[in-house]
Amino acid sequence: MCTAATYKTKDFYFGRTLDYEFSYGDEITITPRSYVFNFRHMGTLSGHYAIIGMAHVAGDYPLYYDGINEKGLGMAGLNFVGNAVYNEVEEGKENIAQFEFIPWILGKCATVKEARALLANINLVKTPFSEILPCAQLHWIIADKNEAITVEAMADGLHIWDNPAGVLTNNPPFNQQMFMLNNYMHLSAKQPENHFSDQLGLKAYSRGMGALGLPGDLSSASRFARVAFVRDHSVSGDTEAESVSQFFHILGSVDQQRGCCEVEPGKYEISLYTSCCNGDKGIYYYTTYENHQISAVDMNHEDLDGNTLVRYPVLQGEKIHMQN
Repeated sequence: MCTAATYKTKDFYFGRTLDYEFSYGDEITITPRSYVFNFRHMGTLSGHYAIIGMAHVAGDYPLYYDGINEKGLGMAGLNFVGNAVYNEVEEGKENIAQFEFIPWILGKCATVKEARALLANINLVKTPFSEILPCAQLHWIIADKNEAITVEAMADGLHIWDNPAGVLTNNPPFNQQMFMLNNYMHLSAKQPENHFSDQLGLKAYSRGMGALGLPGDLSSASRFARVAFVRDHSVSGDTEAESVSQFFHILGSVDQQRGCCEVEPGKYEISLYTSCCNGDKGIYYYTTYENHQISAVDMNHEDLDGNTLVRYPVLQGEKIHMQN
């Protein structure tokens, strides 16, 4: 399970949590403009926008979980198990394998508007990366500073939803997630007024009761509602430090602690990492379950005209600053 969100102050921010019971060996990976993507059904792409994000690199190929490109377009794939359906190759279509989708969009598009146009002729196919890395069942959020969309490949076709909430989790399908927000329209960041009865002198007995009823469990529907509420009401300054800090607090509202989500005996899903990308500056910030200190990689400190991947290991181990 995972949660993705957007946030905007002076700059545009995009990121996600990756919640799972183990890591595939993730790295912050920069794909420069001249790295050659060899697509399974669409030939090669040797000139494209530079990309930075979190990826598992297999055979020198970046299998991105999430990322942004140098133009400020962000994209993340989140689990959509039981609903994701990919197709056979179809003549006349742009046949893109599931694992190629993020580099195809981020490599070619500068905005969500351009991504929409590219999606008009796309066919997401079920070609696996390899025998040991089959197709992941995913759906995606694509966002820039102006708008966000959700893309879902299902049995009844490819759905492209406007995403005004700027949030994505997992099941059920996105349109159902948005509909269920109607259940929480009465919530507020302000203290509640007594509408229960004009005969009873009911009073708020604690701060924060305007959001009484906001779900607190770890299910994807509850995480969707909680992050949508927290994001919508978030207030921060425009500085980079304030904005980045607030973004991590937004996604911190759905942080998963070891022991609370058992997937099988002795195995627990946790928030392996949380990311925050500044789409305007090309900086990828992250924390991990074992390291809450914010680390960062700036794509503009690298040679973006190169042709080889630039990889940084994820820093693990808690960093504690002793003051005495």
